[in-house]
Parts: sequence; structure tokens; C-alpha cells
Amino acid sequence: MAFSPVGKKKVAAHVSLLLVNILVLALSTRVNLYQDFFFVADRFPFILSIITFVLLGIMTLVDFVSSSSYTGRPQFEIGVFSVLGIFWLAFNAFSSSRWSSAPFNCGVIPSDYSDTIQWCQELSALRVLVWVEWLIFFFTTITTLRYSITQSNRGNKHVFQMPLSRYTPTIRSDHSADYGNSEFMQYAKMN
Repeated sequence: MAFSPVGKKKVAAHVSLLLVNILVLALSTRVNLYQDFFFVADRFPFILSIITFVLLGIMTLVDFVSSSSYTGRPQFEIGVFSVLGIFWLAFNAFSSSRWSSAPFNCGVIPSDYSDTIQWCQELSALRVLVWVEWLIFFFTTITTLRYSITQSNRGNKHVFQMPLSRYTPTIRSDHSADYGNSEFMQYAKMN
């Protein structure tokens, strides 16, 4: 079964999150290599981007491989993205307070210190990208939650019983709309 229109948007959100996460991982690696992994505030984006890459990669891969994966269901994704979003928010706040001592304008560093200028530029890019990653987590979580609740309120309760990438509002997995074949119909009064 191919991805539904909603599933294509979900996969696009996952891929964009993976791309931003790879950039954060690369920049945090370079920033940490410059300082020999000394500062904890610099290690947080590095460690968290590895955890995010593994979790999101497994979730996306299982969603591609299996048409009935539990990791693709809205309740699982909302839970995982909420926890990761909280961690990104907390660690970004901690790291940003430490990074406030580094200048945003790397042009104020004398040109004799080219390594420091490069580190400053990479740190400035990392500052922005960790918050972009958190925003993508936040909006993906809110959008998934809103869509799932809206579909459930419209009577499409099967939204929570299948992966969101395969979800179509017209396909019902529980056959709840088929009232004519009930075994209790033979006892109903016909007026």
C-alpha cells in the first residue's frame, strides 16, 4: 500500500527533520572537536542529535518497511516527538545561555585567528539550527496532534489504529459503519 496524502506530508516532515538533524550533528561535531569535547553545553546538541537521528531513522525506516508499524501511529509519534521536543527545548536553553558569551558577529575577531573565526561561524550556525530543529519538532507534534484529534472527532477512530503514513479518512479498519449485518438485527422490532 502506498503512502496516503497525509503520509507523504508526514514523511516530508521526517525527512526535513532528519536533514536539519544531520546538519546539527555535523556542526556540533566540529564545534566540539575545536574544544576537545570540553564544555557540556557543546556536548548536549551532539548527544541529542545522535539520539534523534537513531530514533527518527528507525521510526522512518520501520514506517517504510511495514504497512502496519506501531512506530508510525499518531499516538507513538506524538509521544516520542513530545519527549524529544522537551529535551531539545531544555538543552537548547542551557546551551544558548553558555553560548551567549561568544559573539554573533564573527567579524570582530581579528583575522589572525582564522581557526577561531571558523569556530565562531560554525557556532553561530549551530545556535540557529538547534532552535530550527526544536521548531520543526514542535510544529510536527502540534500538527499531528491536531490532525489526529480532528479526524477522531469526525468519527474516524481508526486514525489511532494504523500508521499515519497509510491513513486515509475513507478507509475504515473497524467496519463500524456497517450496521446492517449485526447479529442482533434479528431481534429488532420492525414497526
